[in-house]
Amino acid sequence: MGARWTIVLVDDLRSFVDGRSAEVARTSAAGVEVLHRHRDGRLDELWLDHDLGGDDTIRPVVAILEQAAFEKRPFDIVIASRADAVRMSALRRVS
Repeated sequence: MGARWTIVLVDDLRSFVDGRSAEVARTSAAGVEVLHRHRDGRLDELWLDHDLGGDDTIRPVVAILEQAAFEKRPFDIVIASRADAVRMSALRRVS
């Protein structure tokens, strides 16, 4: 039996239309909790939406990723974005 592929999606509205299995967090608070729960494991895919409805944003989730990097225990992720400006900004911040 193969290893389980761990996918986390933090998005207030969307789910995967192709039916792939993912752990879905609909708020930043839920996203933070998911990251803490998977901290010592592997996240194969991490999908983030920037606005999570109302005044909620992805910033608290990104803060967890930044803190992990500052503590020299970064998450192993690939930056993927449909928006070039977002991708370039993110790459500058982690470089």
